[in-house]
Amino acid sequence: MKKNYISNSEESIRMFKNGFMESLSKVHFAVPLFIFLPAIAIFIYKAIAGGISLLNFGLYFAIGIAVWTATEYLMHRFIFHFHPTTDWGKKLSFIMHGVHHDYPRDKMRLVLPPSVSLPLSTGFYFLFASFLKAPLLYAFFPAFLIGYLIYDMLHYAMHHYNFKSGLMKKVKQHHMLHHYQNPEKGYGVSTSLWDIILRSGFEEKQPKTVNEILQPQD
Repeated sequence: MKKNYISNSEESIRMFKNGFMESLSKVHFAVPLFIFLPAIAIFIYKAIAGGISLLNFGLYFAIGIAVWTATEYLMHRFIFHFHPTTDWGKKLSFIMHGVHHDYPRDKMRLVLPPSVSLPLSTGFYFLFASFLKAPLLYAFFPAFLIGYLIYDMLHYAMHHYNFKSGLMKKVKQHHMLHHYQNPEKGYGVSTSLWDIILRSGFEEKQPKTVNEILQPQD
């Protein structure tokens, strides 16, 4: 397979001539924590105040996490890796995700900026609210948001942290294979579960360690 351009520089390339638009495309990795942790606490409080049983809270919380993992996989595979044919579509695709594959160590573009995460989370909330009523919604949605935060924080760590845990090394290996070996496989980031279920994972003959996978092309 022909390799795409990949830079291991940590600097951020400029994507927009307009300064305001450029600022909306970058964010420090900790910002999502300050935005979504208070929201998660409020939803959990509302669930408890609404009289939800411990059983229902645990059940819908677990469902929320599971739904996030499926959402993460589907968005990554079918939206972020959609291949448009028009010029404007290709530009949009690069802005959304292509820049990350060209510059995977860009520290300012490893988590979703609020300009994207806030509209998306609001849209998902009203989607789930259309068929889940309080207080069940308030147990389900914070778990969905926690799944998103785990995804964002793990994604940043995979590109900038050397894990010691054997499990986390495998999680990082899966994502590095996606970046450096075959971007059309390995769409799961926080978990490879859906890649296993939908058979979009990597073959056993792939490199076994992260160091074997990383091949700087600067």
